[in-house]
Amino acid sequence: MFTGIIEALGTLRKVERKGDDIRLTVASGKLDLTDVKLGDSIATNGVCLTVVQCLADGYVADISAETVALTGFAKYNVGQKVNLEKAVTPTTRLGGHMVSGHVDGIATVEQRLVRGQAIEFWLAAPAELSRYIAHKGSITIDGVSLTVNEVDQHRFRLTIVPHTAAETTLLALQAGHSVNIEVDLVARYLERLMKVEQKPATESGVTMELLASAGFMR
Repeated sequence: MFTGIIEALGTLRKVERKGDDIRLTVASGKLDLTDVKLGDSIATNGVCLTVVQCLADGYVADISAETVALTGFAKYNVGQKVNLEKAVTPTTRLGGHMVSGHVDGIATVEQRLVRGQAIEFWLAAPAELSRYIAHKGSITIDGVSLTVNEVDQHRFRLTIVPHTAAETTLLALQAGHSVNIEVDLVARYLERLMKVEQKPATESGVTMELLASAGFMR
């Protein structure tokens, strides 16, 4: 589990394509690796990757064909910058939101705007994922926890403050770029509850009225 608060910028040192899979060697920059061991998880541009080899200044991780298909890693090249975050511990501050590191798909940057000191992006999400994106809800973009400021059908708007821009890869995004997205876990569970509600109340105990009273609906 992660928070979406980026700890460091890494650099892809090696991208080895092995059939449909990929093996990455990542230079970890300022990320503290003293407590990282074989088998630990590090979110790399929002994707939960397992460390298969520890290096003095980085790590090696494998990406399966399924993950390659759902993320932008197929187009990543040596020298590319990536956002890094180690998995949370019981004492970690949850500064962002609950992030699993299981990327749902890819969104495309449609527009980049400068608003004062901030940068705004309009992105287009796949239709099957846009239903999980809500105004003032949370979303993860290349591993960064962000708040959705506006939704227009399959499009949504994000505002990036200067600190986030400086500490992540988001500053480099331009129209046409693709990003890994993970929708809010709560939205997925809520959808499941709604489907269960279609069963007789005596079976599930979950009703539309119950969800409304708990604040899940307006």
